[in-house]
Amino acid sequence: MVEVKHSGKSMEQRVADRLKNSGDTANADHSVVHGTGPTRAHTNIHLSGSAKQHGADHPGEGDIYGNKRGPANTKGQI
Repeated sequence: MVEVKHSGKSMEQRVADRLKNSGDTANADHSVVHGTGPTRAHTNIHLSGSAKQHGADHPGEGDIYGNKRGPANTKGQI
């Protein structure tokens, strides 16, 4: 028999950890749960007016001669 090691959490806590929302709830405008139990579905809703930039601007691709074109977001609109 194979020994299974756990992190010291109770069975209820391990089940709750598996069933929690794994989406981007920190940046979601709304978070909705459909159903109950192990078959429930989490939906994270991001409204269209909440466009955010994640990370730095892309430095730009080179043209066919290898010259840099520069970033697309030169004025920092986002």
